[in-house]
Amino acid sequence: MNQKVLVFLLPNFIFGIFLFGFFYKRQKPITGAFPHPDENWVAIQNGRKSTLASVCLKNNLTKLKSTLGVANQLFVEHKHKFIYCEVPKVGCSNWKRTIFLLQSDLNAEASEIEHNHIHQTSAIKRLGSYPPARQKEFLSNYTKVMFTRHPLERLVSAYRDKLLHSEPFYSIAVANEIRTMFRKNKNSSEKVSFQEFVSFILTKPPNALDIHWKPMFLLCNPCNIDYDVLGKYETLGLDSEHVLKVIGAPESMQYPSLKRYRSEKRTNGDITLEYLRQLTSKQIEKIKKLYQMDFFLFNYTTKFEDYFSLND
Repeated sequence: MNQKVLVFLLPNFIFGIFLFGFFYKRQKPITGAFPHPDENWVAIQNGRKSTLASVCLKNNLTKLKSTLGVANQLFVEHKHKFIYCEVPKVGCSNWKRTIFLLQSDLNAEASEIEHNHIHQTSAIKRLGSYPPARQKEFLSNYTKVMFTRHPLERLVSAYRDKLLHSEPFYSIAVANEIRTMFRKNKNSSEKVSFQEFVSFILTKPPNALDIHWKPMFLLCNPCNIDYDVLGKYETLGLDSEHVLKVIGAPESMQYPSLKRYRSEKRTNGDITLEYLRQLTSKQIEKIKKLYQMDFFLFNYTTKFEDYFSLND
């Protein structure tokens, strides 16, 4: 009886294995059809570049000024043929630390490099320190990278960093200039409010603004410099990982996440909203206009839209 059962079950068992193998093989191409993480990242990059190119063309922003006009914003690292455009308040201190470590073969820790030192050192070279012919050569052959951030979040971050802390130039010189312009009591020592700060910014032409709040496209000229990577602060971890991979950085290297004022929370959407609520609808409209090209070029038009109707 057992032999009969075995004879009956064996063909079914073999047929079952055949079916499993058949369907498994058929499923493999479907699984393989899902994009590799690198392919997803490349697709996102292509989308950012396409948006940028379209807006540049539509607004006649190509060839409006020489690419060398922003050469002092570009930092060069020769070992890995890497050019980084400095946009303050978009992780630039840590990118400068990264450049320093890349060219020193990791003979230091990122945490050992102080904030003031990395912004003052002559160890990392600006593109502008080279003759024009060399600048063009580097721009043609090196991997060029630019990072952006939501314009309003970057603005709030700049205010918190520069006007609420004890940096002599900003908290004294710039703050006194703002107080003189907008306060009846010129001797008032109370910290500059965000509303005063915004009013101050709106009195100046975009090209004359301090680099910490100057529109990003004016800092890096992305319509005339063909950046290989358009990174975003919002995807900083993923983008920085790929940048290091693209330039052939040592596998052990990671983009540092150091923060100058460690006890403070990083500026985010909620904090940005708190500050924007202090503005009038007219100020918001003017700020929106000031950073209009940043919104369009870097595709920030669909984020924080509620900011623009806060006080209507």
